[in-house]
Amino acid sequence: MALTHAMHDMVADMRDEMHDLTKIASVDASRQGYLAMWASFTALPLLYGLDKFAGFMNVTWSDFMASWMHDVLPGTGDTELYTLGVIELAIAALVFFAPRIGGDLAAVYFTVFAINFFAMDGMALFAFGSIALAFCALAMARMSTKYHHHDG
Repeated sequence: MALTHAMHDMVADMRDEMHDLTKIASVDASRQGYLAMWASFTALPLLYGLDKFAGFMNVTWSDFMASWMHDVLPGTGDTELYTLGVIELAIAALVFFAPRIGGDLAAVYFTVFAINFFAMDGMALFAFGSIALAFCALAMARMSTKYHHHDG
């Protein structure tokens, strides 16, 4: 019974958020900010994760990994990228369904990638961008406590 109630609440929240996205000009500014970050932090990891498998962005993702990342991730080459892809897809799903938890995990993920970029020559710009994304993910997670009531 509790699971049925939880699913109903989740569907109701999704319906509210999708409705507000389509009518974004009519909701208050702080809700607009939350919805923009929620949609972005759902879409970006989803696209990055799918690209690890499909390669539609024409990005050589392994060029964005420091040598220590190769040591940490299981397997080699494509297997490492598939692992990152699965993690990114999981983050996208968590942000979509449970933005409080998903936002915190996205922040951790972006922080790890900032550390990764700082370990590489000429990648400081990406590192600072990743730090900014981590802070934005944390902000979205905090805002979800007001705008996404049935989070875990």
